[in-house]
Amino acid sequence: MRIPEAPTLTDGVATLRHWRPEDAPAVQAACSDPLVQRFIPVPIPYTIEHANEFLETRRRGWALDDAEKAFAIEDAASGQVIGAISRHRPEGHRVSFGYWLAPWGRGRGAMTHALRLITDWTLETAGFLRLEVSTDIDNDASGAVALRAGFEHEGTRRAWSLDREGNPRDSVFYVRIRTPHD
Repeated sequence: MRIPEAPTLTDGVATLRHWRPEDAPAVQAACSDPLVQRFIPVPIPYTIEHANEFLETRRRGWALDDAEKAFAIEDAASGQVIGAISRHRPEGHRVSFGYWLAPWGRGRGAMTHALRLITDWTLETAGFLRLEVSTDIDNDASGAVALRAGFEHEGTRRAWSLDREGNPRDSVFYVRIRTPHD
């Protein structure tokens, strides 16, 4: 069975595209970053085998209607892979997004552009009413991205997730509700 590829979405700052096998070294380097490891449950140490598994899992998601839809984020000017963004598996009328950014992609606003791109694509191609982003209580940068991308702060859910050692962590939720203008 041929697996469809992710569409390419761009706004001149960020480009979202399908993952490619040659992206594995960039994924390994990004997921070896202590900040990514703090907020994303990736294996430590993060090997090239982990990166290859990540890429294959993301590719297979495009074959299933209700699966995660994952994109590589490229810097639109250089073509360098700088991060990942996904529309997670839907739950009824709701869908959530997750993302991480490599150290070499930070500080330029690319993630805000990427979240806007995937949000607009989702609103254009799917009938979800509620779009969500949840972040760790200490991940202020990801919360700021959600706000700049048009999400509203909804609140904090206590003990929503667990850290790597199994300790409860609070999560902050941001939401965008479909309007008649979307």
